[in-house]
Amino acid sequence: MAEVLANLIEKRHPRSIDEYDRALREVVQEIMLLALWRAKFFEHAAFYGGTALRILYGLERFSEDLDFSLLRSDTSFSLTPYFGAIERELAALGLEALVESKNEGPAIESAFLKPNTRTALIAVGASELIRQSVPSHRRVKIKFEVDLDPPGEFSTEARYLLEPVPFSVKAFTASSLFAGKVHALLVRRWNNRVKGRDWYDFVFFVSRGIDLDIRHLEARLRASGHWAAGRLSLEDVRLMILDRIESLDIAAAREEVERFLVDPREVEIWSKDFYRDLVGRVTG
Repeated sequence: MAEVLANLIEKRHPRSIDEYDRALREVVQEIMLLALWRAKFFEHAAFYGGTALRILYGLERFSEDLDFSLLRSDTSFSLTPYFGAIERELAALGLEALVESKNEGPAIESAFLKPNTRTALIAVGASELIRQSVPSHRRVKIKFEVDLDPPGEFSTEARYLLEPVPFSVKAFTASSLFAGKVHALLVRRWNNRVKGRDWYDFVFFVSRGIDLDIRHLEARLRASGHWAAGRLSLEDVRLMILDRIESLDIAAAREEVERFLVDPREVEIWSKDFYRDLVGRVTG
């Protein structure tokens, strides 16, 4: 079965250690989704966030974590029963990994998967030069977490993946994912720094003509204390984004996202005028 893993890695054509590291993370993320599907996890939760955009909708940037939302609030829900399924699925493909839980607070259940990088490189047939360039203790660290008390009004759909075997993932629809992203760029304060990945994803949604799920955005804004008036309208949303753009540090946003891109030239066009133009194209 190690040949299956090696083939999945080789399809990404990695050559440098950084490219192998990224390929390993992407493949391990997809194997984790398969394991969760086999364990019936998606009867309780849906996939969302940046990695969902990349794996299911073709976003051209790397995303490190796996984010899920329960379909209904349940603060007693635990990820622990699914650890064994993930470890077994990876072991079947030649990867030994340990899943460890982490306490993120009462509304978030989190865990980390930490396969050894050098062992993984051996399993996928990386060259001796690549393997020896990696410290023996280095691990591919992948965080996954579940929102136990999510805002409502989101929509989900089944999305299908074909590798390593055909399986399905319950995920937020593109419109509901768009709402989550707009909420993030409006309210996220990331250690007093701008998260350029949010603004990159905003371009992705607008460029594909994806409608904004305004009702889900309203639910998120109310839950975070950023909207208390009547029904949220598309014009309200546009005005809030325009206001956020006024304080946006474009250079910092570019710098933050570039390491997640295959071609950093994608963000050369970024400016406040560019984003103001995009706001007028948001539909919902």
